[in-house]
Amino acid sequence: QVQLVESGGGLVQAGGSLRLSCAAFGLTLTNYVMGWFRQAPGKEREFVAGMSWIGGSTHYGDSVKDRFTISGDNPKNTLYLQMNGLKPEDTAVYYCAASRGVVITTTPSRYIYWGQGTQVTVSS
Repeated sequence: QVQLVESGGGLVQAGGSLRLSCAAFGLTLTNYVMGWFRQAPGKEREFVAGMSWIGGSTHYGDSVKDRFTISGDNPKNTLYLQMNGLKPEDTAVYYCAASRGVVITTTPSRYIYWGQGTQVTVSS
């Protein structure tokens, strides 16, 4: 049974940092394209960052470029999202997800496994 378990969310002031973790069970991260998405109340789910170990690439949404970094720890089978320079508009529930294939996709429907999400709240 596949499980993705996010952690690391919380309340932070604008300009601060958080690191989200996504522990994977029942799948090996390096065999999938892994992504981070977020969803704010009343808004659609938004692509934040993605990583393809097989393709050797990363990709970021325009709103988080140069502030967020996606990475992975293969022995721990854990995905991370380092978030720096946080802004109030980054407030959302953050999800990690897994997609089959090699090419990073920004489309949520292409991801087949999802975590339960972790809340990030940035105060001004």
